[in-house]
Amino acid sequence: MSTVFDLGFGVTERELALEALPVRGRLPDWLRGTLVRNGPGAFRVGAQQYRHWFDGLAMLHKFSFGDGRVSYANKFLETRSYAAAQANGRISYSEFATDPCRSLFGRVMAVFSPRITDSAKVNVARIADRYLALAETPIQVEFDLETLKTVGVFSYEAGPVGQMTTVHPHVDFADDTVYNLVTRYQARSHYRFYAVAGGGRPRRVAQMPVAEPAYLHSFGLSRNYFILAEFPLVVNPLHLLLWLRPYIENFKWKPERGAPFHLLDRRTGAPAGRFEADPYFAFHHINAFERGDELIVDLCAYPDAGIVQSYYLNRLSDARGELPWGRLRRYRLPLKGRRGRAVFETVADVCLELPRFDYERFNMDGRYRYVYAVSVRPDQRQGFYNQLVKVDIETGRALTWHENDCYPGEAVFVGAPGRTAEDDGVILSVVLDAARGTSFLLVLDAQSFAERARAEIPHAVLFGYHGEYFRRS
Repeated sequence: MSTVFDLGFGVTERELALEALPVRGRLPDWLRGTLVRNGPGAFRVGAQQYRHWFDGLAMLHKFSFGDGRVSYANKFLETRSYAAAQANGRISYSEFATDPCRSLFGRVMAVFSPRITDSAKVNVARIADRYLALAETPIQVEFDLETLKTVGVFSYEAGPVGQMTTVHPHVDFADDTVYNLVTRYQARSHYRFYAVAGGGRPRRVAQMPVAEPAYLHSFGLSRNYFILAEFPLVVNPLHLLLWLRPYIENFKWKPERGAPFHLLDRRTGAPAGRFEADPYFAFHHINAFERGDELIVDLCAYPDAGIVQSYYLNRLSDARGELPWGRLRRYRLPLKGRRGRAVFETVADVCLELPRFDYERFNMDGRYRYVYAVSVRPDQRQGFYNQLVKVDIETGRALTWHENDCYPGEAVFVGAPGRTAEDDGVILSVVLDAARGTSFLLVLDAQSFAERARAEIPHAVLFGYHGEYFRRS
């Protein structure tokens, strides 16, 4: 794993702007738009190394398609974290699992003025016609889609200290409203849901008090409900407000709490149900929908929160290490009576992470059938994610793509214009080729999972997380 680790968790040396990448195969003529991927562009600053996959300095990667060609550009987000790292040659802001080296006096002063990263490196989204790089931290960073230059910031609440957001806002395409969840850490903490529409001013639409908030990377949305799956990885809010340890290291696994689902009414914001479940953990909701007297929630789930520890770089550098497998679980919540027990079934016995589906057409729609994700090959479990999978929810069967010494990133589905079949389109994934020391953009046929094309990138793209495809208007 040493070569893979050095390439995928290293430092991007160059910012490029290339008019055309060499393409093997043929890109679809209808593919006209821009894929923007987000993730760390550097896991080291000077002699200091970040500690976790979720740390690092944010970098955007842009692939623009048209006329069978694809251009490429990459650029660091121009944030305070990045500027301080460049100026000082060291890590200067607190991250997910890394804190700057501080004296005792510095730690005391950090209680009054914590330097929380603005390195928004986890996802991207278009919210109220603004292109935003998203992080779990309070500050989301606006960028120009053409140049990737940083042009502003966005936040849901004033006062950045003591709040975190999810990096997976939901869109209701019926009225183009975007929803997101903010956890506000105070003596009396709250989960707060916000709506953004029209002029782009966030409006609080629901909230729920909580004594020990859970770590929440995403949430669920159905036609009538906000869905809050409260995993038992929780924090005493005072510990976060003191900020004496890196963010995630303040959270504790408390399985005795179980993992209840809380529902809040989308129209009124009022509590609409609580459904108990045995303890488990998930980063990613996939989809949710109402069917008769049931609410069905699909997640990429783990039996516990050990996956968080598995992403520390000292563990990922061990070539013998194996990642825990996330699996697609379908939870069923009985809506009658507003209380009850959530039960689940495992849809497929394959590893999934960074799950995607045809969100544009099937968000909150129970007719959806296919989920695309990164995965681990059963015959090569050691190391990092090394294959892509397409899971058929109806049958539990999976198609796979893999290639020796290749490590694919998130599988972004792009549907073909005028399609009638759900999987009529392509999958876009940035793949690290460890044997060549570079990366390529892989284009798969979403139906057959066969390769249609690949565009060669002249350097290695570090292991990132999420991205979005923006259609050309």
